[in-house]
Amino acid sequence: MTMHDDQVDVTTDIVATLIREQFPQWSGEAIRLVASTGTVNAIFRIGDDLAARFPLRLADADEALAVLEREAQASAELARVSRFPAPVPVALGKPGAGYPMPWSVQTWLPGTIASDADPSGSDAFAEDLAAFISTLRSAETRGRRFSGENRGGVLAHHDSWMAQCFAESEGLLDVPRLRQVWGRFRELPRTSADVMSHGDLIPGNVLVEGDRLGGVLDTGGFGPADPALDLVSAWHLLQPGPRDVLRRALGCDDLEWERGKAWAFEQATGLVWYYVDSNPAMSRMGRRTLDRILESTK
Repeated sequence: MTMHDDQVDVTTDIVATLIREQFPQWSGEAIRLVASTGTVNAIFRIGDDLAARFPLRLADADEALAVLEREAQASAELARVSRFPAPVPVALGKPGAGYPMPWSVQTWLPGTIASDADPSGSDAFAEDLAAFISTLRSAETRGRRFSGENRGGVLAHHDSWMAQCFAESEGLLDVPRLRQVWGRFRELPRTSADVMSHGDLIPGNVLVEGDRLGGVLDTGGFGPADPALDLVSAWHLLQPGPRDVLRRALGCDDLEWERGKAWAFEQATGLVWYYVDSNPAMSRMGRRTLDRILESTK
């Protein structure tokens, strides 16, 4: 089952043809589809050192190229400032071989994603995660501000989306309670200036080595946002004890902590219903995050 109504299929044969035609220097490398719960890109390994990412949702080719160029710039910037491994952009590919959009190539990072190697009970992982977030926060915004896209701006601007989520979640979740919780979250004031943020610290975007943070993926959203945005990781990735470790390490006050919880709530509520059939693992992750949030708000 496809995840999106406008999803574009891409196969190993298509990728092999694109590589052969556009990047012949890699044409002798093995090409393998990477099993993933990701919802934005299909990912293929090229040999041992590279990964090709193909957007799943159909878009105008010129507009898609502009997005990929911005993501490449953001990924390169994050890789420069991060103390933990992050992918480095390598090349941009063109439409062809039946695939209608541009695509990207970046370095491959070894490791196990947090969805498969649950680090949620590790204080050491929480300390690493705090160090990563702190490093990003200290990076220069260079006068940039939140773009207005996705999460990271004004919570109340997501009311329409949340109304859709509540309507779609009837029969799946305790919608009356969720409405009540959102009614409080949406009123949380914003008092701090934008800082640089990863923007999507969910388990599928985090690599684990042992019980430590091994690297961070999907870095194309790196940019200025609400300082609370990367605190979604506290609810997506951590149990209560390590969650407290993260909070203490970052020195979060009550307002910032609650706003982080609100962003995680907004994201998780959408994941549950949107992917309930097409990506059950992502839907289950949303449920788990909501359970953690609701448990903490009793």
